[in-house]
Amino acid sequence: MLKRLHSFFLNKLLPWALPVLLLAGWQYAVKFGFVSTNILPAPTDVYFAAIDLFHSGMLMDHIGISLGRALIGFLIGGSIGFLLGLANGLFRSTELLFDTSIQMLRNIPHLALIPLVILWFGIDEEAKIFLVALGVLFPIYLNTYHGIKSVDKGLIEMGRMYGLKGFSLFVHVIFPGALSSIIVGIRYSLGIMWITLIVSETISSTSGIGYMAMNAREFMQMDVIVLSILLYALLGKLSDVIARFFENRLLKWHPSYQKPS
Repeated sequence: MLKRLHSFFLNKLLPWALPVLLLAGWQYAVKFGFVSTNILPAPTDVYFAAIDLFHSGMLMDHIGISLGRALIGFLIGGSIGFLLGLANGLFRSTELLFDTSIQMLRNIPHLALIPLVILWFGIDEEAKIFLVALGVLFPIYLNTYHGIKSVDKGLIEMGRMYGLKGFSLFVHVIFPGALSSIIVGIRYSLGIMWITLIVSETISSTSGIGYMAMNAREFMQMDVIVLSILLYALLGKLSDVIARFFENRLLKWHPSYQKPS
């Protein structure tokens, strides 16, 4: 019983200890006047602002719009990056043809393209989805490519000795061996996804969490601005939790992901 409680504390409660302490310190600093509410509102003010926006329906509308943009951009960019990584990792001819060009494009900061993207797409949904897709493409490509290239050659030869070849060899040996690196790329690209969405929504948008923050700035609503920032943080944490869940499920055969008995 004590062992289970200790494990529950370490795995479930301890990761949230620092955020809770920060919130408590934040509330204390504002309540006793160490920090002005004009600079940073109290967590309780942010909470009440969230409740008001939720009852008005605006909060869920903005969250839904931002989530839609993020997911569509991630699926488009992630799929392209994954397929390019597979092709360049598996076939020497496609690697010679595409990898150099991809590496050159990868070194261009995608957020620096915002003025050009606005000229191409305006401030409609296409601009934000394009930027998100471009941002997540390269991390997934690079990790997929690296994962395929890093698969143990001895395992590949052993698979061939057991009669595996072509698609069967890929499914049973190459892809499982590269999966750890691919998932790292997915987790990293999820962070890029939210960073890109934050910037694109605050610069050119008429809806979404970023627009909510910029609109609140016009009326000096500090509680709504802080709420928008916290929403991005919570959505980023939620996406990482989901990615880690699938990581643990898909890699439960891997020694590094097995729980100690």
